[in-house]
Amino acid sequence: MNKSGFVALVGRPNVGKSTLLNRILGAKVAIVSPKPQTTRDRIAGIHTEARGQIVFLDSPGIHRPRRALNEFMVATAERIAGEADIVVHVVDDRRGGEEETLVRGIVSRAAAPRVLVVNKADRMGSDGAAARLAELMASGLYGRGFAVSATRGTGVAELVTFLFESLPEGPAFYPDEDLTDLPMRFIAKEVIREKLFRRLDAELPYSVAVAIEEYREEPEKALTRIRAEIVVERESQKGIVIGRGGSMLKAIGTEARLELEKETGERVYLELFVKVEKDWSRNETKLRRLGYE
Repeated sequence: MNKSGFVALVGRPNVGKSTLLNRILGAKVAIVSPKPQTTRDRIAGIHTEARGQIVFLDSPGIHRPRRALNEFMVATAERIAGEADIVVHVVDDRRGGEEETLVRGIVSRAAAPRVLVVNKADRMGSDGAAARLAELMASGLYGRGFAVSATRGTGVAELVTFLFESLPEGPAFYPDEDLTDLPMRFIAKEVIREKLFRRLDAELPYSVAVAIEEYREEPEKALTRIRAEIVVERESQKGIVIGRGGSMLKAIGTEARLELEKETGERVYLELFVKVEKDWSRNETKLRRLGYE
């Protein structure tokens, strides 16, 4: 019988959890950007092969919550760690700090077996990565450790093999062809948000949310119509997102549309609008309306 189970990917912001997930799947399921806290929701990536099926649960980066949105993200990460069959703690070459202490607390409370992954080994060099791995494994918190490079793929196959060996026997949870359990409506929201993160400077992306107001497939025309609201917290932010003469909004829309056409395999008609919701990231009612609950 094949192996199957759920594996949580947890860690501080920007350690490369989403990049690792995409590398394992050989496809882009989780959005990535150089900015921390890009992932806000639970992202499931489904890896199916002859050995069985692993459902990877990518989680938001764990950090000290300072507003309602951050509290939602940290609570989501802790819930994911508590639900998994195996918890994979992803770290990089950054040492210590408040965020890492928070992550270790969540990992230590998880009842599932714990695996350490030192990512960005290519940046540290083989000796540096091995030393970092040995240092952290000495804590006794983890049953096994790996040094990998998610961007280059080094060490990833060995990690996946160990996970299959460690998971229980059981049937697949999803059809073989599925890469995620997320609906296209959610993926559309994430693609638009990724383009915002990559285009906008400094802190502004953390004050931006995306709400899909309409997602309508028209099979007879091989067309998908998407209407999305980009929500910001202040009027000044609205002007930045729109850009001079609408240039920024147009660029974001074009990049998102092209990627969504690849995802759907058909033409996409994408409309973007910008709306001000004062202090939405600090208001639990507004967070729920935007899908964070």
